[in-house]
Amino acid sequence: MPNALPSFHELENADEFIARHIGIEAADEARMLPVIGSATRKELIDGIVPAAIRRAKPMNLPAPVSEAGALAELKAMAAKNKVARNFIGQGYYGTHTPGVILRNILENPAWYTAYTPYQAEISQGRMEALLNFQTMVCDLTGMAIANASMLDEATAAAEAMTLARRSVKNKSNVFLVAGDCHPQTIEVLRTRAAPLGIEIKVSTATETLPHLMASGEFFGALAQYPGTTGQVHDLRPLAGHAHAIGAALCVAADLLALTLLAPPGEWDADIVCGTTQRFGMPMCNGGPHAAYLACRDAFKRSLPGRLVGVSVDVHGAPAYRLALQTREQHIRREKATSNICTAQVLPAVVASMYAVYHGPQGLTRIAQRVAALTAILAQGLEQMGRELVNSTAFDSLTVKSGDDTQTILDRAQAASVNLRHRLQTHLGISLDETTTRSDIETLWALFVPHGTPMPRFEQLADKAMPRIPADLRRTSAFLTHPVFNTHKSETAMLRYIRSLSDKDLALDRSMIPLGSCTMKLNATSEMIPVTWPEFANIHPFAPAEQLKGYAELDQQLRDWLCEATGYAGISLQPNAGSQGEYAGLLAIKAFHASRGEERRNICLIPSSAHGTNPASAQMVGMQVVVTACDAQGNVDLDDLKRACEKHSDKLAAVMITYPSTHGVFETGVKALCELVHSHGGRVYVDGANMNALVGVAAPGEFGGDVSHLNLHKTFCIPHGGGGPGVGPVCVVEDLVPFLPGHATAGVASHGVGAVSAAPLGNAAVLPISWMYCRMMGAEGLQAATEIAILSANYISARLKDHYPTLYASANGHVAHECILDLRPIKDACGVTAEDVAKRLIDYGFHAPTLSFPVPGTLMVEPTESEPLAELDRFIDAMIAIRGEIRRIEEGVWPADDNPLKHAPHTAASLLGTEWAHPYSRELGAFPLASLKQAKYWSPVGRVDNVYGDRNLFCSCVPVSDYETV
Repeated sequence: MPNALPSFHELENADEFIARHIGIEAADEARMLPVIGSATRKELIDGIVPAAIRRAKPMNLPAPVSEAGALAELKAMAAKNKVARNFIGQGYYGTHTPGVILRNILENPAWYTAYTPYQAEISQGRMEALLNFQTMVCDLTGMAIANASMLDEATAAAEAMTLARRSVKNKSNVFLVAGDCHPQTIEVLRTRAAPLGIEIKVSTATETLPHLMASGEFFGALAQYPGTTGQVHDLRPLAGHAHAIGAALCVAADLLALTLLAPPGEWDADIVCGTTQRFGMPMCNGGPHAAYLACRDAFKRSLPGRLVGVSVDVHGAPAYRLALQTREQHIRREKATSNICTAQVLPAVVASMYAVYHGPQGLTRIAQRVAALTAILAQGLEQMGRELVNSTAFDSLTVKSGDDTQTILDRAQAASVNLRHRLQTHLGISLDETTTRSDIETLWALFVPHGTPMPRFEQLADKAMPRIPADLRRTSAFLTHPVFNTHKSETAMLRYIRSLSDKDLALDRSMIPLGSCTMKLNATSEMIPVTWPEFANIHPFAPAEQLKGYAELDQQLRDWLCEATGYAGISLQPNAGSQGEYAGLLAIKAFHASRGEERRNICLIPSSAHGTNPASAQMVGMQVVVTACDAQGNVDLDDLKRACEKHSDKLAAVMITYPSTHGVFETGVKALCELVHSHGGRVYVDGANMNALVGVAAPGEFGGDVSHLNLHKTFCIPHGGGGPGVGPVCVVEDLVPFLPGHATAGVASHGVGAVSAAPLGNAAVLPISWMYCRMMGAEGLQAATEIAILSANYISARLKDHYPTLYASANGHVAHECILDLRPIKDACGVTAEDVAKRLIDYGFHAPTLSFPVPGTLMVEPTESEPLAELDRFIDAMIAIRGEIRRIEEGVWPADDNPLKHAPHTAASLLGTEWAHPYSRELGAFPLASLKQAKYWSPVGRVDNVYGDRNLFCSCVPVSDYETV
């Protein structure tokens, strides 16, 4: 019957989300394929993906469900988590996220879909927020300079350790750690130190940190302030001890406590690190949270991570940019000081806005309230006869519970309260911003001995004095810049947040065609569960019976990712792609060691590899040997063979990216894997380009031994302006025992310890990838891959007469991205790839990846999410820019005075009284007529990078600087 209605079964299983995620419809596909020269999508894919690596069988995933269906399933799973009252502390605390920040930043695509601010002109808003973050950290710690966030406190401490090592004169290999540091920090320090030949010595009750410092050489020491027990140690004498032998003192400090405590910078600490979690980010079962790292001015050129600095634009106005960009690992490669790529920008923005929202008085009030409640709690416990370990405190107490320990824990469980069980006879209690008077009374009830009267809150409230030592109390001002003292009403705060987001180009405005970075749809339905209390308000070290929902999520997502990659085992602990890389190389190293082959330390890396690859290899103690690529950008198998033969006895691994960094499916990848295996090495397949593989090929099937995935690329976790990310490490069967453990959380390891502070890393963003897989299913995920490849080839084909694609397969096709070669244009008329990138801003586009992996090129990746209309809009812009270049080539416009050299054009520059350029103001502003209806205006002109590096300034600009412009 021609008018028959579909059955209920057909309607119930309609793939509605797949069509929403994939921007290309069947009719679009029919238009695109002839442009490429293919009859069908299958013919196109068969001609691009080598037959030798095609999947043997489809992925075994559940059939896709609707958005509502997936949310219902996930809600049921989340309900298996138990949200208790948490007093565990240990670096994770309850906090109130101000509603204006929750709704307008954390849940706002204008902020969470933004990319890393490499292109300064269209990133001014998020960089101002990050500059606020750096200023906040510097003010609270008393240090000269801070970076724009790290991954978590434990890895920040590890970065502090290596920063100290390369910055001090003392050449010892010993790093001292106070036993009163958080245990997860000590565990990650041990993991990171071992491959570098650093010896970790941890102090004890009898062999204290001052005693260790006095007894031998060391290059650095780390202490916690306040300690994990709650004690507020007087660390002031330690700086002098360290400096006397040319060593550095590192301090892991609580930023909220520093509103009341003398900051480490005032007593000559060298490096300060920690977490900003309690500044408005929920506990999130461990992440994501922005850590911080600050140091003395002399160390700034070695500071890892990113720095936001202040420069000027072409008009002389202050403008923000990433400072010291030559330290980026993509450039320095094996000489990089760190392998960090993704940071935690979105949580850093939340933390900075929390400080803007509360201001110095508000933060101090919160801290004073916490300190007061801690003192009241302590006095009540002592009144009941309970002995406290720590005589001083800010927010945490350690109680000698003795034979009553289990009784107290049983009472706590019945009351849905989590305490910290430190030792058999000791319990810890940490208070926070969310603690109430009722909580204090509940805690007393847990500890009250039989027959002892309960303390009365009102009687103690005015008598209990904060237990912060008088000589360690802060006297200096902080957060004095107007930005922290202006936005007092919610109206003002809302408008400030909006003003910053309006300055930026994110995925909510237009296509971001960045090669290698996969800026795809981050569906709203995927984002909704992130802030559900059942996921957000969970402590990472809560009892396992309270984490059953997370355990199920972890297991299901790992199973699905194993199906997608062809690997046998996966750990979701690494909280960035760089950390997944690091964990994978540690697994390879531990595997060789388990076989008595510790000598295997050579890592072969083709010259085309991602910059994080050689940096990660260096961090695990491997020696990097670079191998050649051929004229087509493929790995030179002859050169690789020579290297394998030369280093056969010591070969540990080869690291490749597949498809290649040049955007091509190399046909010899199986032969490459077999070659490396024949010499006893393992094959690391970088998963950065997994968006071209899911459903069509699996690294674990075609010869890879290890891969990391970027869930913030292929599996839809948004980039957040540069983080959070998740970098699961995937391995074949015989490497599964060497996935990272986490002793602090009770997860056993076999040679590889914790690589992140929390056992599940950035746990709270994992529901995003779960939702994506659940709504797409095997068919949808494969279709996404194929459409991404289709779209890249469409762009390459349409632009080939204007900008040739640098690398392609023998039949002229590319993978999911293409490199446009602009070097001939520069040779002809002086227009650079950067000029084209800046001119694209005037057309309303974020530029493609600039000069990576080949200088003078633009790498374009459209993804599967962009509709054909947006692809064509980008192509039209690129063709129009080529027409402008042609006018320069023809001499119509001077080489130094044309729309490309002056791009981007600000409204102020176009509306000035003087206009001496040979092109019209209208052409500068509206190169296409369609822009008159929808125009993004760059807030600044082209930023002067050289000025910024020569005049390094990385904190809030004085208001007077703006007044003089």
